[in-house]
Amino acid sequence: MPVVMYMEWDGVEPSQYDEARNRVNWEGDPPPGAILHVPWFVSGGLRVTDVWESGEDFQRFVDQRLMPAVTEIGIEGQPRVDIQPLHSRVFAPAIEKVTA
Repeated sequence: MPVVMYMEWDGVEPSQYDEARNRVNWEGDPPPGAILHVPWFVSGGLRVTDVWESGEDFQRFVDQRLMPAVTEIGIEGQPRVDIQPLHSRVFAPAIEKVTA
């Protein structure tokens, strides 16, 4: 069942996120089950909303790819994560237009 994952990770800086993204290479080698990843920053740190095919897919990604990179980089603390079933489906008619 598809899920929505919301994460708050206080203290993470944009440069640390970019380093993790490069090491994990989720854009070049997308993890199985990943559907959508939307990151942003607030004054306290990183916020992320993801959509995954299942909670198990997300957890496998965290355990096998994300946390090893986070440990190598030295990102401290632990994220607060909430995973809930996706109610309907993802609607993103202009997603290709959103690039940074």
